[in-house]
Amino acid sequence: MTLDLFDTPILPGLHAVEDFVSETEAAALIEAIDATELEPFRFQGWLGKRLTHSFGWHYDFDTGGMGEAEPIPEWLDPLRCRAEAMAGLAEGSLVQALVIRYDIGAGIGWHRDRPHFEHVVGVSLGAPATLRFRRRIGDRFERATVPLTPRAAYHLSGAARHDWEHSITEMDAPRWSITFRSLSDKGRALIAAGNR
Repeated sequence: MTLDLFDTPILPGLHAVEDFVSETEAAALIEAIDATELEPFRFQGWLGKRLTHSFGWHYDFDTGGMGEAEPIPEWLDPLRCRAEAMAGLAEGSLVQALVIRYDIGAGIGWHRDRPHFEHVVGVSLGAPATLRFRRRIGDRFERATVPLTPRAAYHLSGAARHDWEHSITEMDAPRWSITFRSLSDKGRALIAAGNR
């Protein structure tokens, strides 16, 4: 769980780890992401500024469905295993990986990850960023922020995952991220039924 200066939890279900990857690993991961066929994020006919590629599973924001994507590549396997250990998940739990490059001016708006997924583990590379959280309380928003330092990782579960929205403001320097996700009960049921 991430703590503030007074060792009070910032959000239940949020855990962050500094220096999750070494500088050498970070450089190799950035190079591998840039060598991937990245495409602009698509949302209901709109193209975002961030460039993305999904492995394992892909959620289609135009159709609201989920489909199989190419397998998670070998260069991500060691990081995925480490992310599972950090989150206390069984090996093989993180079945989806999303790699993103945020060029200058790219960010991500307020959202919760799709209900097809459960645990979310992110690794932040390149420029530092601020992960913002909000949840509606009556007619106002309760807010929290967490710095994403280069090479840090975070895990969202419980309240931080389900009760709060999160976003990242537009970047003023390049940033890369790798997000791993496990399937939720809903996601597994839809896949088992062939109704993705």
